[in-house]
Amino acid sequence: INDDDAKSIKALEIYCKKKEIPDTEINELKRKYHQKSPIWWYTCEMFLYGMLNWGLRSLDMEAMSKLGFFIRSLNLQLKQLHQKQSAKFKKSFTVYRGQGMSEEDFQNLLGSKGGLLSFNNFLSTSMERKVGMEFVERTMKKNEDIVGAIFIMTIDQSKISTSNTPFAMIDEHSAIPSEQEILFTMHTVFRVVEIKQTAKNNRLWEVQLTITDENDPQLSTLTNRIKQEIDGRGWHRMGKLMLKVGHFDQAEELYNELLVNASTDSDRAFIYHQLGILKYQQGKYPEAAKFYEKYLEIKRKTLPENDASLAATYGSIGLVYKNMGEYSKALEYFKKTIKIKEKSLSPTDPALATSYNNIGLVYDSMGEYSKALESYEKSNKIWEISLPANHPLLATSYNNIGLVYNNMGEYSKALEFYEKSLKIREISLPPNHPNLAQSYNNIGAVYKNMGEYSKALEFYEKSLKIKEISLPANHPDLATSYNNIGLVYNNMDEYSKAFSYLEKALSIYRNSLPLTHHYIKEVMNDIDRVKKKL
Repeated sequence: INDDDAKSIKALEIYCKKKEIPDTEINELKRKYHQKSPIWWYTCEMFLYGMLNWGLRSLDMEAMSKLGFFIRSLNLQLKQLHQKQSAKFKKSFTVYRGQGMSEEDFQNLLGSKGGLLSFNNFLSTSMERKVGMEFVERTMKKNEDIVGAIFIMTIDQSKISTSNTPFAMIDEHSAIPSEQEILFTMHTVFRVVEIKQTAKNNRLWEVQLTITDENDPQLSTLTNRIKQEIDGRGWHRMGKLMLKVGHFDQAEELYNELLVNASTDSDRAFIYHQLGILKYQQGKYPEAAKFYEKYLEIKRKTLPENDASLAATYGSIGLVYKNMGEYSKALEYFKKTIKIKEKSLSPTDPALATSYNNIGLVYDSMGEYSKALESYEKSNKIWEISLPANHPLLATSYNNIGLVYNNMGEYSKALEFYEKSLKIREISLPPNHPNLAQSYNNIGAVYKNMGEYSKALEFYEKSLKIKEISLPANHPDLATSYNNIGLVYNNMDEYSKAFSYLEKALSIYRNSLPLTHHYIKEVMNDIDRVKKKL
């Protein structure tokens, strides 16, 4: 992001014209930007407030890149004000915020009791409960489908680092002074203590929150580890974070913009690599392979074939081939990776565990379960030593061990490992992340194999609900869900439903996988069997 305000405002002006922001507002910002404080601009009745909060909530990369200079200035003013005001705040005090929520968002909130809640935008609160109540009541009157929430937030300053989570009373600096308004920086994190319905209105709920940050033991170990993984600067770091939490469309938008402006081979190679990861996670495997090959093409100009820095990409290409059903090619690339890593890494390095895990995946797909289990246990042993107990990679490890036990017919062991995996994922991932869908799917598979079809259907449908939200309409994982639900309905003798779901699965597989892939043949055989029973 350009730190020169004049250039940044010019770039914002061009963006605003494209978005049809009134010229009067754009011109006022240009003329008076340095005459007013960032808090004044944030609170005045112009476009900045709406554009900024929309950009932060929706992760609109174009909006965020154009407003980056303003985000920094606003955050800096909050930090400066907090230092001046710190003596005025009690060690522990309460603030309030009224908010209208969709039914879906409220259900997600209900499911997070005891967990963590992060507000993506700058958070406006009041020390007066009535201010929050009046706002939420007005919102509920305008829209009867909205669920009202009055957030009651306990701010115990001993539990946070105020340099990481600055807040300030902004009445004297606001364009619209209101009584005792306190503004918190974006991404302030709270623990959800209690959620209860109010006595007078069944559409209004009280949500008790306590502020927390990286001093929270559960949060600190996990975020410190993920911060190490999400290295890099500025927008590159943002792109990595988006991939980490499953915001694939926004990440692609960001990387395409970065690619246009990339000035060196090094930058282009990095972006190609990240686009390879993105396409892999979207299930677009041929496109993923194309981007990884572009990355290798640049790197091979200056590096030997067995350079340590290429190991991860060989592993990624191996995963692409594995998911395309080309297992011998997948093993070839994974073995390249292992050969490099065993020479260059310590025996307990988590990156070495990733390679053992990937080899396990291929053997599992080939039906060589004892070899798969041996590889998975190697990787699990390293991860349990080197990672915090709630790290997402441990969830992946437990999931894969559960998968082998399920394939070997040891269903109670499979369920044990799947539930360990799900417990970590529910703590460490957003509610609609594809890996949560994977956990629900796999637990459904165990219940199906045990003949408990209603339980299997319950977990398969949980999985499908997430996939329909978080994945593209032609992703092969969606087809897997339709296929699994179809097979359960077949076992329950509901053949018309079974046929409908299996047809959906076949359609997606044909559009997303090579026509020789064994999944396509298997679903066609299942459809033939169901047809005979209709």
